[in-house]
Amino acid sequence: MSIVTKSIVNADAEARYLSPGELDRIKSFVTSGERRVRIAETMTAARDRIIKEAGNQLFQKRPDVVSPGGNAYGEEMTATCLRDLDYYLRLVTYGIVAGDITPIEEIGIVGVREMYKSLGTPIDAVVEGVRAMKSVATSLLAGEDSAEAAAYFDYVIGAMS
Repeated sequence: MSIVTKSIVNADAEARYLSPGELDRIKSFVTSGERRVRIAETMTAARDRIIKEAGNQLFQKRPDVVSPGGNAYGEEMTATCLRDLDYYLRLVTYGIVAGDITPIEEIGIVGVREMYKSLGTPIDAVVEGVRAMKSVATSLLAGEDSAEAAAYFDYVIGAMS
């Protein structure tokens, strides 16, 4: 839920107008919208590069994942692993555009630890993959944009850890 929606829902629940503080937060959200969209556009345009480089970093750091018996062993399972990384990258861009972690929570984080556990997938390897994506993605961005994106990757990492 965006800050705009949250503010309106909260004010309406209390049958009041938006407070000056709420209006200031909404103004800040609106004025930062162009920057958030630019970050998401950059990451979306570079998604193949981000996923490929992050996958390479993950597989170098965790060769057990792509070794016989590993969860990403073989072409099909490696593709599945990279598909999962792509999924988390997409969720991060949703959060950035929304300026909020809610889309990440509601679409893809709830129950993720249990799902991977039931599949026998080492969650620490998934976390390592997300860390690698963070590294690659933030290297494509500068200053404030990099910090903004990093915060959403950190949220995903924290939710999985």
